[in-house]
Formats: sequence, structure tokens, C-alpha cells
Amino acid sequence: MTGRALPKRISLLVSDVDGTIVTPSPNKHVAPATIEAVAQLRAAGIAFSIVSSRPPRGMLSVAGPLGVDRFAGFNGSSIVAADLTPIEQHFVPEAAARLAVDELRKAGVDVWVFADGEWFVTDIDGPYVAHEVHTVGFEPIAVTDFGDHIARAGKIVGSSKDPELLIRCEVELQQLLGTSASAKRSQTYYLDITHPSADKGYAVKALASHFGVPLDEVAVVGDMVNDLPMFSVGALAIAMGNASDEVKALADYVTTSNAEDGVAHAIDAVLLPRAP
Repeated sequence: MTGRALPKRISLLVSDVDGTIVTPSPNKHVAPATIEAVAQLRAAGIAFSIVSSRPPRGMLSVAGPLGVDRFAGFNGSSIVAADLTPIEQHFVPEAAARLAVDELRKAGVDVWVFADGEWFVTDIDGPYVAHEVHTVGFEPIAVTDFGDHIARAGKIVGSSKDPELLIRCEVELQQLLGTSASAKRSQTYYLDITHPSADKGYAVKALASHFGVPLDEVAVVGDMVNDLPMFSVGALAIAMGNASDEVKALADYVTTSNAEDGVAHAIDAVLLPRAP
């Protein structure tokens, strides 16, 4: 853990979704204890939102039970209202999107494109397609070519059952993309390509602005390496008990796992005592 002094006042909590606010696979639902804790948080004057690598449409099953009225999908590339009306949208630059698709295909990685409110795949039986359907709650559209959808991609995903391959792809693709796009793994089996400036750190800044809360009163909670940009932005960073040692080392507080109502525990132990 960081050992830095914790803020005395928190006015907004921004939470990651998978591995954090929802229970582990295969259920991935919001536990009753978490719903109650978020209600207590709001009653104490602390706003709440979520950010995820999921498409916004795939976050409704989480946002609804928690009463979230604005949230960030695609790692921060898309910020929407509860009815999915866009507040901010940042697409992957087209040249970078086409380069990413080409390079992922060369590496033998299955490629998906999320654009125009849909999810496009070229292999409906590809690895993790069924898993993602269960997670986001809607079916992909099978295409032979991504066509002009690629010009409006909120996120491109490379999926593979070979985690070491994705680690190599992440490094090599980021080198090729330079500053034109961001390539980061959101799971050991997913490599996400998004707009270069729209990561979860950007999402926290944008959500804080929309809620009218200064960054020195923002807490964040997550479990994966792609959550670290928001750890560097939030005034209080909370790691889940199921997070890696790398993530825990950069947190101000480590809560229990998402199988043990970790977010609810953190709200009770760390956040409610710092309510406005």
C-alpha cells in the first residue's frame, strides 16, 4: 500500500465493475449487501458511479440495481446517462483502429469491434464470445468485414486463450500505435484498444466534473492493472482483495474480495467515516 495520508472528506466513489462491484464468474451480479451499501453512501452525501471496459449497453445490468444515473464504458471512452444518451464519446482514431485489427489478426488473436451501439465479430464461435454474451447481456453481430463501423469504434478487443500471447501483443501493439491509441489488457484474456486519452483515469476526472466534485474528494476502487490510471487520479485508491500484488501495492487501502462484498466492506470501513 502507498502509505500516503488519506483524505478527510470523500464526496464521490467511482468503482470498476468486473472483479469489483459484481460477484465473481459465472454469476457476475450485484450482491444485495453492495446495493444496500451504495444506498447508505448516497444517504451520507457521497455520489456514486461506475467505470468499465464493458460497452455502456453491457453495464445496464449493474447501473440499474445501483441507481447510477451517469457512468463510463469502454475504459472511459464513452460517458453516458442512465438511458445511454451520450455525454461524451471518444472513438479510436480510424487509422489506429485499422492497424490494431490487422496486427491482432496477424498474431492469431480473435478480434471484436464495438461500434454504433453494437458488437461485431467475424467468428461467432470464437474464444470468449459466449462468455462475453453472458457478461454484457446482448448478442454480437456476425460480419465478414467490419466495414465503416471501424471508423466509429468505441473499443476494439483482441481475445485469446493464450495470456502470454496477449502480453506480447500488448507491448508490441502499443509500440506500433504510439500515442494514437491505447492498448491495455482488461482481463488476462482481453486486450482493449481505445482512444489514447480516454482511460479510466480520464473517466474519473470526467465523472468528477459532471458530479461537481473536486478530485481531492474522489475515491476509486478496482482490481486490475487497467484500473491503475484511476488510482493515480483519485485521492483515495482502494484495491480489491482479489487484485494482484501489483495493484494492491499502489492502493491506499485493500478491502476484501468481490466474493466477500469487498466494495460494501470498504464503504462501511473507509468511506462512510469520510462523508461530507
